[in-house]
Amino acid sequence: MTKPITPWLHGVLDYIVVVVFLLAPTLFGLIGFAATLSYLLAGVHLLMTLLTAFPLGVARVVPFPLHGIVELVVGVVLAVLGLVLFEGVAMWFYFAMGLGILIVWALTDYRSPATA
Repeated sequence: MTKPITPWLHGVLDYIVVVVFLLAPTLFGLIGFAATLSYLLAGVHLLMTLLTAFPLGVARVVPFPLHGIVELVVGVVLAVLGLVLFEGVAMWFYFAMGLGILIVWALTDYRSPATA
């Protein structure tokens, strides 16, 4: 079964996720640790995207399948973290971001020959 998210589209979605994490504190009123974590995740996600060996990566040192494993772990951790650590808007934001990352992970073709 072919997965609908190509490496190129995945790269576009990764950069959108970076922007969402950067804007979330302002858009959703995240404060304190919730805001700091959002900014930190924006930086980490940007770095991972720039380092990934796929069409929109720059340094291309992280194999795309490894990128997928990291996103699987991050998606699960964010969804659980949202429910356990936060409340209110921050809880829903982190749960939704984790769930969104998991959906993208499930629909991405990490073994595509178009990763270079």
